[in-house]
Amino acid sequence: MSSSGVDGKVVRKKLNKVVLAYSGGLDTSVIVPWLRENYGCEVVCFTADVGQGVQELEGLEQKAKASGACQLVVKDLKEEFVRDFIFPCLRAGAIYERKYLLGTSMARPVIAKAMVDVAKEVGADAVSHGCTGKGNDQVRFELTFFALNPELSVVVPWREWEITGREDAIEYAIKHNVPVPVTKKSIYSRDRNLWHLSHEGDILEDPAIEPNEDMYMMSVSPENAPDQPEYLKIGIVSGLPVSINGKELSPASLLSELNEIGGRHGIGRVDMVENRLVGMKSRGVYETPGGTIIFTAARELESLTLDRETIQIKDSLALKYAELVYAGRWFDPLRESMDAFMKEITKTTTGTVTLKLYKGCVSVTGRESPNSLYRQDISSFESGDIYNQADAAGFIRLYGLPMRVRAMLDKGL
Repeated sequence: MSSSGVDGKVVRKKLNKVVLAYSGGLDTSVIVPWLRENYGCEVVCFTADVGQGVQELEGLEQKAKASGACQLVVKDLKEEFVRDFIFPCLRAGAIYERKYLLGTSMARPVIAKAMVDVAKEVGADAVSHGCTGKGNDQVRFELTFFALNPELSVVVPWREWEITGREDAIEYAIKHNVPVPVTKKSIYSRDRNLWHLSHEGDILEDPAIEPNEDMYMMSVSPENAPDQPEYLKIGIVSGLPVSINGKELSPASLLSELNEIGGRHGIGRVDMVENRLVGMKSRGVYETPGGTIIFTAARELESLTLDRETIQIKDSLALKYAELVYAGRWFDPLRESMDAFMKEITKTTTGTVTLKLYKGCVSVTGRESPNSLYRQDISSFESGDIYNQADAAGFIRLYGLPMRVRAMLDKGL
């Protein structure tokens, strides 16, 4: 969006109207006047409600207009987020680097998609975000912009301006009469949505140090969780959860209720060092109580409804699926094609899973499905008509033939 002229000065393209991903924090509050000053444009602030909490949405319109925005657009994306982004990842079994359930990775494309829609609605010719140049989110936002409207210009202040930190931003805000948020600055960098809450920064930057207990916000310490276990029955249809203890709920309502239940039992805490897309390693601590519960249930039901080779192929594809989502390639045709496979392969994964929640652990105690491939009359140690144990001898001879031939070669037979 900017280039250097012959005299070394920055030359910026004139823009008409920019849609800014807006949180109401210091950075995005400062971006509003900076865009107006440097691009001579109107700024439409956009905020997506993806379940980050009512407190983060309060007073945003007043803040945005005080910063110089011409309007604030707020959209409730919670149901869309869970239905169209979280549930496909759940169905695919997508986990990044063995632990991460992709909370932030799934939220960015739904927000960016809505920004493209708002840009069309208000007649904007550009979009902007406040992501820094070190993280993954800049990629996730911009790949979505490219995929859905390649004609939109993208402005990223952190790659252009001379602001280097919080003190510079405060100084700029005061100079431009922008109200500086008076909320206490958290020592952690956090991202919250209906699926999870992530924590980064401060003491977490040393991977050898245990997090402080007061850092956690969605879950109690497992040591302080109830001394009695709680049982849940999760209803699943075609690989996706639809009910809790027989009560059918919308996707967002179901996840919200499971967050509350799982949180009080200390479920879903993950502390990990991950490889960021931009090349560096980073440590993050994630709280995903409801997500951990339904992920456990969905995977367990597949043990009844999918055969061995299908599970193996599905699990191998899930690794690539997770990588694509983490890298911001939600609207990549490859992910969409893999999603079609996952939808087809899990269409018989319908039934219920009973879970036991106790002091940070989720244990499976029962699973049922009308499409179960498990047959007690076959699996029983008692004799049956379908499985003749004598048939095993021939199977083993054939199955082990390559090993037997190699051993014969080694012994000169």
